[in-house]
Amino acid sequence: MTPSAQSMPRSDLTTVELIWIEKRIEHRIRFGCPAHETILDKRRRVVGFGPGSVFAFVRWAANDFGTVVSRIDIVRAVLPAEPFQTLPYIRPGGEILLKIAGWDKVERVLQLIDAIEASGLDPVEAAPDYWRQTHNRLVAGGTPCAYSLEQHRAFLLRKRATS
Repeated sequence: MTPSAQSMPRSDLTTVELIWIEKRIEHRIRFGCPAHETILDKRRRVVGFGPGSVFAFVRWAANDFGTVVSRIDIVRAVLPAEPFQTLPYIRPGGEILLKIAGWDKVERVLQLIDAIEASGLDPVEAAPDYWRQTHNRLVAGGTPCAYSLEQHRAFLLRKRATS
């Protein structure tokens, strides 16, 4: 946690409730840099992300018969005055960049995240449009493209030109 993150008002943070109950429920952050963390008990904690932060939230649940929920959401935390979409366990909500359910598709997104990390990039820094495109392709039954260094350089140049 960075010093500036510790001093950030908690009301500006987007909070995510994380849960772990062995072989039953797992809510975890796959990538992202929390600015705050509160441990509620040995199975639950709440992490907070500053405005503009991007994170991946994975939810999985099972019962006696197998997996009942498998999903991943990639979200950008918003400023208090910005519009947002709501998601379970995320308060108040955020800008949804990717929202995928079903183990096969979730596994594919996790592989894409692994590939970004293997290229030396942090998935937090990937172009938001890449996550939107990945979402759209998976929902339509297509194959998402890998995130390339050239694509990342182009995103950084566009970002620099507009700021």
